[in-house]
Amino acid sequence: MAKIMAVANQKGGVGKTTTTVNLASCLAAAEKRILLIDIDPQANSTSGLGRFPKEDEPTIYEVLIGEVKAPDAVIATDLPFLNLLPSHVRLVGAEVELVPMVAREHKLKEAVELVKDDYDYIIIDCPPSLGLLTLNTLTASDSILIPIQCEYYALEGMGQLLNSINLVQRHLNPDLSIEGVLLTMFDSRLNLSRQVADEARKYFPDKVYETAICRNVRLSEAPSFGKPIILYDILSTGAQNYISLAKEILSHG
Repeated sequence: MAKIMAVANQKGGVGKTTTTVNLASCLAAAEKRILLIDIDPQANSTSGLGRFPKEDEPTIYEVLIGEVKAPDAVIATDLPFLNLLPSHVRLVGAEVELVPMVAREHKLKEAVELVKDDYDYIIIDCPPSLGLLTLNTLTASDSILIPIQCEYYALEGMGQLLNSINLVQRHLNPDLSIEGVLLTMFDSRLNLSRQVADEARKYFPDKVYETAICRNVRLSEAPSFGKPIILYDILSTGAQNYISLAKEILSHG
């Protein structure tokens, strides 16, 4: 049965999609069976794996509103152990369409029930907000991985995210835990990066990964080629960072 992990932070530009795509790919390269679910209407995880669903192809949107079962919307990627449940811009409408539904926060959880026995890990890319799509993800997940960029105001808004996690734990998913906190856009030459790392370790004792994701040009180029970093440039710093993160997550079990 799969371990279900949400990659979430309501701040944009912190490396959520980069982390989702590249962590999923590195775990797949380790021959773990992985399903990446893209629940962000921007669909950047989908395009980052070189997939662009047509109007008539099912996506997570059709799954959430109950038109299609999750197994029928899953597609293959260029990595043998990595499958994708893609997103599409029409997912924007789901926030509104879910509102009147019974048990609206449980739609993704119900969908995932049908596929979770087929995978070792299910990794979900959340939108940069705390709306119904993110709530669905946190309700369906076992744990949450929080990327934090090493910049000013990095921990601003963390209280809001932790508050949301507490609310979900209290009302929807008591078993939700914090998987770990990942430092992204790290530059060891900058005092600021080191200060943010120290602050994060104080704020999240024992939860910050030893692996940090360094600033890396190849990492930011890869999505425009529709490839995860290990297929675009496996020797790059970015690829080595994500391989190291995957090992760390596998060692934690």
